[in-house]
Amino acid sequence: MATGEPLIVLDSVNKWYGPLHVLDDVSLSVDRGEVVVVIGPSGSGKSTLCRTINRLEPINSGTITFDGQELPAEGRALAKLRSEVGMVFQSFNLFAHKTILENVTLGPIKVRGEKPAAARERGLALLDRVGIANQADKFPAQLSGGQQQRVAIARALAMQPKAMLFDEPTSALDPEMVGEVLDVMTSLAREGMTMVVVTHEMGFARHAANRVIFMADGKLVEDAAPTDFFANPRSERARDFLSKILTH
Repeated sequence: MATGEPLIVLDSVNKWYGPLHVLDDVSLSVDRGEVVVVIGPSGSGKSTLCRTINRLEPINSGTITFDGQELPAEGRALAKLRSEVGMVFQSFNLFAHKTILENVTLGPIKVRGEKPAAARERGLALLDRVGIANQADKFPAQLSGGQQQRVAIARALAMQPKAMLFDEPTSALDPEMVGEVLDVMTSLAREGMTMVVVTHEMGFARHAANRVIFMADGKLVEDAAPTDFFANPRSERARDFLSKILTH
C-alpha cells in the first residue's frame, strides 16, 4: 500500500529536558497510509515523540523529515508544515466563544484562504463524517467531551492534512465516550490516512494499527505488527507492561 519514500522519518532524534533524556536516539519511519500506534509506560517519551513531528517540541539532535523536507525550525515554512500535519490532543483546545462549525472552518479560511461558503460546506460535511452535523451551531460547552473531541478531529481534517497525530486523544474522556472517538479514528485509518497515535487503548492498537511501537525510558524498544507484539513481545519491558494492563 505504501509507495515511494516514507512520509515521516525520524533519524537519531535526541531530546533532553535538563538532565532528563526524554528521547534517546529515536529512529522511526512512517509510510504513507500507515497507522502507527505508540504505547508504553508513563514518562516513556511517547507524547514528546508525537509532538516533535510537527515541532511543537524542538529536538536537540538528529533530523525529522516530513514528505521529503527536513522540518523547518521556525517561520512561514514551519507554519506551512504544521498545516499539513493535523494534531489532536488530550484536551480539545476548541475556541469556547465560537460555534462548532466556526471552530472547524476557521483554519481553512484564515490559513488556507478558502472562501467562507466553501469552507462552511466542507465543514458541515466533516461534521457529518464524525457524526455531529446536527450540533454545528452549538458552542463547545454544550457538547459532551466525546463530541468535542470529534469536533477537534473534524477541525484537524478541515486543513486537508497529509498526516494526523493523536496525543492520547481519549485519556481525558469518560469511559462511555471513548468508543465514539475511537470509531472515528478507526474509520480514518481504514480510509488510508497516515496516523501516529499515542494511546492507552490496546483494542485500537490491536485492530487499527499497522505497527505498534513500544517505548520505555525514551527509547524505542519494539516495533512490530500488532498481532506479533501482543502475542509475543520480545522485550522484558514490553512483557511487564502488557501483563500489567491486560490482566485488569
